[in-house]
Amino acid sequence: MTVLELLQDDFMRHAILATFLAGVTCSCVGVLVVTMRISFIGVCMSHAAFAGALLGIILGLNPTVVALIFTLLAAAALGPLADRGNFSPDTSLGIIFSSTLGIAFLLLSLVPGPKTEALGLLWGNVLTVGKIDIIILAAVALAIIVLLRLFFKEVQTVVFNREMALASGIPATAVFYGILICSGLTTVASLNAIGGLLVFSLIINPAAAAYQIASDLRSMFFISALFGVLSGWGGLWLSYLLNLPSGALIILCSTLLFFGAVAFSSKKRSWPAKAVSDEPRSEICQGGKLNPEAGLQGKPENDSRQPCSKSALMEE
Repeated sequence: MTVLELLQDDFMRHAILATFLAGVTCSCVGVLVVTMRISFIGVCMSHAAFAGALLGIILGLNPTVVALIFTLLAAAALGPLADRGNFSPDTSLGIIFSSTLGIAFLLLSLVPGPKTEALGLLWGNVLTVGKIDIIILAAVALAIIVLLRLFFKEVQTVVFNREMALASGIPATAVFYGILICSGLTTVASLNAIGGLLVFSLIINPAAAAYQIASDLRSMFFISALFGVLSGWGGLWLSYLLNLPSGALIILCSTLLFFGAVAFSSKKRSWPAKAVSDEPRSEICQGGKLNPEAGLQGKPENDSRQPCSKSALMEE
């Protein structure tokens, strides 16, 4: 069967479009997740979405709608839990993940009759996506792209250093919570196509591969999206040729791209180190410009230079 004959089938056209949209959406969110070092959020959100979808099946409701509610609740709980508990986001992610994992297994045991639909949500099947799934993926992809276009400088500053962004007048907490919500929306939108167990890999792998090649945050978004789409289409093509599950092959393709990027990455980058600082930093400005060479522990007592303003951070 030729490619043109293959494209005459509605299910294949839907699958190609779904993998394109899922690859772009997951990869763009993955850039934020990787650079902020909260990679565990993909696992957390995917299990929250799976638990919500199972509840929807049990109650006879739309699994996607209930999964969306569960995921938004999980995303809304992550930020305040970390802030009020005074610990890192990874700790709150672990708490939410363990909770949603327990709920998911409990609900899975309560699903009446055959568990085919429930397991389908776990593994996903891009060949069975319908028009509604395509519309949801397209809406989420468009929303994330528009938000990144409108608030790129604010997002870039928060990724660089959340404490510095907050001190400069940028609503860093709101931006951080927005990233959590976008992660949840992406997971739910990709649930039927990729599966709750595999979607977090499509979030992390292309972005991690782009991290090895990109020289700045903007180019990292484009490279990550390219890798995400190539992973989706490559896995779909291999699934057709080998008659194997498409979701697993998509993830394996993204993993191969990552190892290839690591193998051929010959330059040592400095920009990601600034974007993902492990500790709060107190960079200072010289002549209104950001000085990344400033010490990590703050400026000396006799240093007359001032903290960066919001405009200085934006110029960077």
